[in-house]
Amino acid sequence: MTMPYYASAEQVMRDRSEYARKGISRGRSVVVLTYDGGVLLIAENPSSTLHKVGEIYDRIGFAAVGRYSEFESLRVAGVRLADVRGYSYNRRDVTGRVVANAYAQTLGSIFTEQMKPFEVELCVAEVGATPEADQLYRLTFDGSVVDEPDFVVMGGQAEAVSAHLREHFRAGLPLREALEVGVAGLSAASASTQANGGEHSTLPAEQLEVAVLDRARPKRTFRRITGAALRTLLGADAPAAPAAEETPAPTVPTEPAPGTPPGLGDPGAPDTAGGVDPDPGTPA
Repeated sequence: MTMPYYASAEQVMRDRSEYARKGISRGRSVVVLTYDGGVLLIAENPSSTLHKVGEIYDRIGFAAVGRYSEFESLRVAGVRLADVRGYSYNRRDVTGRVVANAYAQTLGSIFTEQMKPFEVELCVAEVGATPEADQLYRLTFDGSVVDEPDFVVMGGQAEAVSAHLREHFRAGLPLREALEVGVAGLSAASASTQANGGEHSTLPAEQLEVAVLDRARPKRTFRRITGAALRTLLGADAPAAPAAEETPAPTVPTEPAPGTPPGLGDPGAPDTAGGVDPDPGTPA
């Protein structure tokens, strides 16, 4: 008789944790940090359609790393939860803590009850009326939730990016400086930069996904920063010197030779329409 395979609960949880961490470590990093006007979300993401940063509700944002299909399903579930709660009660009852607790319960149930855990790491950010009221919640694959004060770093190179931010970040930075600090942290650990064998000195705008929760906006605070606006903030649009305009050569009007029929003239003179002076001995 074959004995059934047995593994202790601790070993099962350890194996699931290792499996989830390996999946998350393969993803590019994401940084969420506060600045003087709200919350800034930065992701290294060359895709223009598969977003790692999104909106949950009026003043709540979402950022994630890991398997896209899994964290996208969680984002959609969070949007539905916020909409139903805001419609049933009041829009002020939809807070980042409510959404974070719902995510924690879902991730915890999946981690303990299902064979395969979600390979995701999430951040729920809420912008407050004042900088002191901003909230950042970090959620891991097993449902653990932590309230972070200034910034959250997720992804495979989280330790290296966090070390850079701890050295250069300070509270109350303006948007441009906060973006520079976040992009520099991502560039320090990215495989696309020259420091790690890549092509760029820092991550270009084409490989970044940037959004803000703008405290000054009255209702929906989420706003993406793309294109020329992002390049300007990164300082990539240096004003080019205007090209010197060439002065066209003056056109000297020409007249057809005497006796030339109308519409004919010298081929080299455009005003004579390409005709030639007929030979006096040749019949017309």
